[in-house]
Amino acid sequence: MVKITKWLNDSQYTTPLSPACKMCAEGSKMVVLITGLCPASCFYCPLSQEKNGKDKIFADEWELKDENDVNKLIKEAKLIEANGAGITGGDPLFVWQRTKKYIKLLKEEFGKNFHIHLYTSGLKNVKYIDELVSSGLDEIRFHPMPQYWSKMEKTPFHDTITKLTSMNSDVALEIPVIPNKKDDIVSLIKWANDIGIKWINLNELEYSETNAEFLNKKGFTVKDDISSAVKESQETAYDVIKEVSEENLRIGVHYCSSSFKDGVQLRNRIKRRARSIVKDHEIISDDGTLIKGVVYSQVCQLKEIYDLIRREFDVEESDIFVNQEKGRIEIGIWILEKIAGDLKKQGFQCFMIEEYPTADSLEVERVPLPL
Repeated sequence: MVKITKWLNDSQYTTPLSPACKMCAEGSKMVVLITGLCPASCFYCPLSQEKNGKDKIFADEWELKDENDVNKLIKEAKLIEANGAGITGGDPLFVWQRTKKYIKLLKEEFGKNFHIHLYTSGLKNVKYIDELVSSGLDEIRFHPMPQYWSKMEKTPFHDTITKLTSMNSDVALEIPVIPNKKDDIVSLIKWANDIGIKWINLNELEYSETNAEFLNKKGFTVKDDISSAVKESQETAYDVIKEVSEENLRIGVHYCSSSFKDGVQLRNRIKRRARSIVKDHEIISDDGTLIKGVVYSQVCQLKEIYDLIRREFDVEESDIFVNQEKGRIEIGIWILEKIAGDLKKQGFQCFMIEEYPTADSLEVERVPLPL
């Protein structure tokens, strides 16, 4: 029986484990959404309405103007101190020339050890995969649709993927764990093992704004009040791993939980970015978010507020910041907690805010001050 290793946040795996998964756990993989276009139409696709079916490009949460806006791509990788990138979509093969361009660019900038993997449905432009491998692609993760899982040897995927297993790139599979598909998933894993695929990722099935209606129609529900994961998906994954481990298969099987993606992968990635961008007036929380004080006024110019605070409360220049883009003064929360009462009497609005250190600066919480 192959050993099952219990990992972070309910994840499990049998060896070998993809280098990409190890980097994701460290938060050192940049996520490159290279397009929202895809030839498949999977009912469980979680891609947001902003991206689904649209030819947009994102480096983590940072949108690129177009495919030539590569300075953001390189800067984002540096900000999170990335050791690699996962190219996703949509389907990267839909825009294979752009994908090739980015692979070459990242390898030239960060070196041959910068690990790059991509996801594909394998439905379009698979003939160009060898060009991507020649450009430096390290790992290809195929995403066969559920209707093929129990009969892969009878599909066009069989010959294509079998041929690719002899190339210089690692070949893997990645699928969601659909609760009523346990036997089909086991069949898929056995097929993958027999043709020499190195590993398969099993993702906990999750609800999103775009797939919720489809999942509900199929009778699924969330597993609890605080999760977007589908009920029984995790249990099915555990049953699958137990069964294939008893078969002593060579293939590595990794179950990636919803809480692993949010509580480990994302958390560690934003902590890396926070360390790169934090200003003197900001505090990094245990979760990697940035905590700061902010001051608004309906009548005063930002420069007036800035000068007033520095003059009346003897605030150091490093502890206060004029954020022109957001129309506010930012200040160390340890200072604002002491002076918010006085500022409020003068007609200013004061808050403690918590934001992600990501390019979109998503706000998590806003608390009025003084308390």
